[in-house]
Amino acid sequence: MLRFLQKIMYTALLLLTTVNTQGADGLASKDELYTGKEFSEAFVNPKDNPSRPNVLLIGDSISIGYTVEVRKLLKGKADVYRIGGNGRDSAHGLKRLEKMLGKTKYDIIHFNWGLWDLCYRNPKSKTQGHRDKVNGKLTATPEQYRKNMEGIVAKLKKTGAKLIWCETTPVPEHEAGRKLGDGVVYNTIVEEIIAGKDISINRLHGHALKKQTEIQKKNGDVHFSKAGYAYLAEKVAFEILKGLGN
Repeated sequence: MLRFLQKIMYTALLLLTTVNTQGADGLASKDELYTGKEFSEAFVNPKDNPSRPNVLLIGDSISIGYTVEVRKLLKGKADVYRIGGNGRDSAHGLKRLEKMLGKTKYDIIHFNWGLWDLCYRNPKSKTQGHRDKVNGKLTATPEQYRKNMEGIVAKLKKTGAKLIWCETTPVPEHEAGRKLGDGVVYNTIVEEIIAGKDISINRLHGHALKKQTEIQKKNGDVHFSKAGYAYLAEKVAFEILKGLGN
């Protein structure tokens, strides 16, 4: 029943977005709907509109993949920014968080670290990113990850923004540097950290699992197809709208 209601709400979100952007005649082309480079390039942030809330997306390449689609879904409802690069691992995030946040006042911060942290790397590996879950070293042990995320959450709480923790998406079978199930372990750590702190959770892991074989790239790639990122964006936009009280 819950999944049925969520499907209805996602559909309603998409329909409302279409109505708001197309106008009464419904004849607008995509180019007319989404003018501006922010609707084609993830790292081009929108011009601030003081009448709309500001949203910041923090994350690795998965978040880069769904950024543009989230902006399209929230067009006219929120100005959606993202950090100026890949969020990488939690140690990197903790060290550079102030720079990532900049001086903009955000109403909502949607954040994730995880896939880099649970990755095993070996300098001698020829696989992209030196991934090697057999002979490599774990980027951040669960203990190190917990400590880093505690520091990140404490800093984010000081911003006064509404916080949404986004679960790390699933690790597929045959991934060269990551082990099946580790995503759940690392997600659980953050869930323990944020318990009682008035931080929402975007259950993106479970959302992705529902269509993992359809939307995730093949051969053990943690990334997603274009349709896959659009699917993830629906959930992200939905959680952001909830956070805004819509």
